[in-house]
Amino acid sequence: MAAKENPRPGGRSARVQASVHQAVRELLADMDRVDVTIPLIAAKAGVTPSTIYRRWGDLQELLADVAVERLRPDMQPIDTGSGRSDLEAWAEQYAEEMSSGVGREIIRDVLAAQDNANAAKCCAFTREQVELLSDRALSRGESFPPVDSVMDQVVAPIIYRILFGDEPTAERVRGLVSGVMAKGAAVTPPPRASGRKSA
Repeated sequence: MAAKENPRPGGRSARVQASVHQAVRELLADMDRVDVTIPLIAAKAGVTPSTIYRRWGDLQELLADVAVERLRPDMQPIDTGSGRSDLEAWAEQYAEEMSSGVGREIIRDVLAAQDNANAAKCCAFTREQVELLSDRALSRGESFPPVDSVMDQVVAPIIYRILFGDEPTAERVRGLVSGVMAKGAAVTPPPRASGRKSA
């Protein structure tokens, strides 16, 4: 008798997730959010409702999981030639995407979930993008603000305004970037080794 093959990592599980996510996206595009239910999602995805309940627990956790995947960056930030203009271009695009109708729905879905893990993933995605901007600037020999400062002084105010105020304008975003570039201790590239140290 031939030995049973081990299942490929993520094989069936990944296919189930992909089909359920796709079903959610299609249903949300065709009907009001309040009318979307787990039985409807299951039928469209070709799985049983119990499969969804076992994996996600409830509808809100599923919506949050889908939202996280939609927030995952699909490209690197634009390289404009300088750290400041890179940060400006990235922050303006970030504010524009997150303040759109789709962006606001995604934020609400992530924050409505009981589990904070999805919100943490979204924060990690954003932080990775800022770290890339920082690494790029430092590789050019430029100074760049600490990543935490950018998260606190640029990203956080953008999200706060989207949730509780008016859509952040491009002028407002550029002002936030100017502020973080001017305030606080900037990160500078380490000095290059000048040769072998003397004994």
